[in-house]
Amino acid sequence: MFFSVVIPTYNRKPILEQCLMALEAQALRSGGGVAGYEVVVVDDGSTDDTVGWLHRQNAMFPHARLLQQDHQGPAAARNLGVAAATGDTIIFIDSDLVVTEVFLQSHADALQSGQQRLGSDRLFTYGRVINTCNFEQPTTEPFKVTDFSAAYFATGNVAIARHWLDQAGLFDTRFQLYGWEDLELGVRLKQLDLTLVKCPDAVGYHWHPPFTLSQIPNLIDKEIQRGRMGVLFYQKHPTWDVRLMIQMTWLHRVLWGMLSLGGQLNERTLAPLLQWLIDQGKPQLALELARIFLNWYNVQGVYAAYDDLRRGTSAAS
Repeated sequence: MFFSVVIPTYNRKPILEQCLMALEAQALRSGGGVAGYEVVVVDDGSTDDTVGWLHRQNAMFPHARLLQQDHQGPAAARNLGVAAATGDTIIFIDSDLVVTEVFLQSHADALQSGQQRLGSDRLFTYGRVINTCNFEQPTTEPFKVTDFSAAYFATGNVAIARHWLDQAGLFDTRFQLYGWEDLELGVRLKQLDLTLVKCPDAVGYHWHPPFTLSQIPNLIDKEIQRGRMGVLFYQKHPTWDVRLMIQMTWLHRVLWGMLSLGGQLNERTLAPLLQWLIDQGKPQLALELARIFLNWYNVQGVYAAYDDLRRGTSAAS
């Protein structure tokens, strides 16, 4: 198999460098089933000199090639990457993911063993993603309970035969705001009866800066965007499973309403405690606590977008 690693990026030059360096350091086993690989970087209209830097440093990354588009979001960027890819197998990762040297070989081993067990290639492999704030040595972060994911298909670390993506129809480019474009494609892949094969040896370390109070407005905005895109997700697949995923149920309304005391525990009232935790060297714990009101914003965003949709539908009829 020949891998095409498709990476959309937007204003992430510092961590993108680590991402690409890790992919250049891959250890492929002789006879391990990998004929070769390429890294397709799709710049989604970055303004931080990502494009200029890649042109200047192209000799450092012989496996990489650069594509460019205006800022349209990760769905359109991944579609462009797949269209230009030469490989028969696509690996999706994000540009803030730093992988280990056995990353590609681990995906190859899992794909091959899965095909032998199932008797077909109707499968994809899903690697492990570990969140870290350690920019200098991201791969030293241990796996944590909060790193567990029950997602069926997510583009943070997944490998799949290209023809299944073509058959499913790639990513829906209407998902231009934050969230859900990969899980929505996952629903269509599930309808094709593809089997998820876990691949814990294909580890990627997802870097993000340590949590600070200054990040909260952007995080709230992302939750509201995620709510709006969740309603688009539900429009396409109006099932109970999707309602659970996007938190559009009475259970989520009650849960996050109670935990946030009806919104009384919010970015203002919790700010002193969050700052104290950050000062104590516990930014991750502060972020987990902040998720109480972030999820409340998300649930409110979902229902606000759904109400707008119903009003628009009523007006049109």
